[in-house]
Amino acid sequence: MKALIIALLAATSVVAAEWETLETKGQPNPRHEAAFVEFEGEFYLLGGRRIQPVNIFNPETKTWRNASKPPIEIHHFQPVVHEDKILIICAMTGRYPNETGLEKVLVYEPKKDTWSWGDEIPKNRRRGSAGVVNVDGKIYVMCGIVNGHVGGYVNWADRYDPATGEWTKLKNAKHKRDHFQCTYLDGKIYAAGGRTTSKETNQVFDLTVPEVDVYDIKSGAWSVLKDDLPTPRAGNSTATIGQDIVVAGGESMTQKEAHAEVEAWDTLKEKWHDYPPLKQGRHGTALILHKNCIYTCSGSGGRGGGPELETTERLKLSK
Repeated sequence: MKALIIALLAATSVVAAEWETLETKGQPNPRHEAAFVEFEGEFYLLGGRRIQPVNIFNPETKTWRNASKPPIEIHHFQPVVHEDKILIICAMTGRYPNETGLEKVLVYEPKKDTWSWGDEIPKNRRRGSAGVVNVDGKIYVMCGIVNGHVGGYVNWADRYDPATGEWTKLKNAKHKRDHFQCTYLDGKIYAAGGRTTSKETNQVFDLTVPEVDVYDIKSGAWSVLKDDLPTPRAGNSTATIGQDIVVAGGESMTQKEAHAEVEAWDTLKEKWHDYPPLKQGRHGTALILHKNCIYTCSGSGGRGGGPELETTERLKLSK
């Protein structure tokens, strides 16, 4: 049975020829450094520079609609769904380059379209632009940056329990990084992409991190993939697709346009391979896997803050 499940999951790694730009009813608010997450079959676009309303996408009707605004500007975060809530943990607020990390967890309830403040984040663990995943009700918060875009990137790892509010320090990651995302597969958390942002040395986009760190939840140990990310970049979207760890889009000093590359680490064959590139390169957004399709939207089409995009893309996976 286990072999059959692995075979079925691996089958979803076979992809169609290209991404398509969807014709939608309405469009999301153009934004970047935002979050894109699924809740009960609909997609929620949250945050981004400036105070932005939540945009909700129905993939069946291809319709966008607006919901409420957060109580504060939030950007540079990877949200997680927990029970009937979307949790925003270690986000930034404020303007470039002196943004600050939120002092508390921010909670959005999609069914009520309401915002509220949750547990306090320990003062010495506050940061933004971290990778965050939910594994069996425990929230793992990896790396990030303490002082906006000025500096203070870290390799911290924490486990947060939303049931008790408890934060637990874990073993530090192998590499410091910010502007990246984490994803989970088979007992392991993958930290891929990102950079060590340093406005204080005028190296905001330069110092990308090619190594991919892997955290084994059971052993509490970190390791590094034997092969680096083929196209190092930050501001990327990262997701688990079948047995693949997929890294899409991003920004770097190698080009002014946002990256369109979509590269995947095959965890069974232990090697990188390419997915079709995005129709429009973008950074500062995310990927959603839904009914054998990958979706993305929003983000910035160039290195830095613009142009902000309002398009929605989809890649159908073939079996």
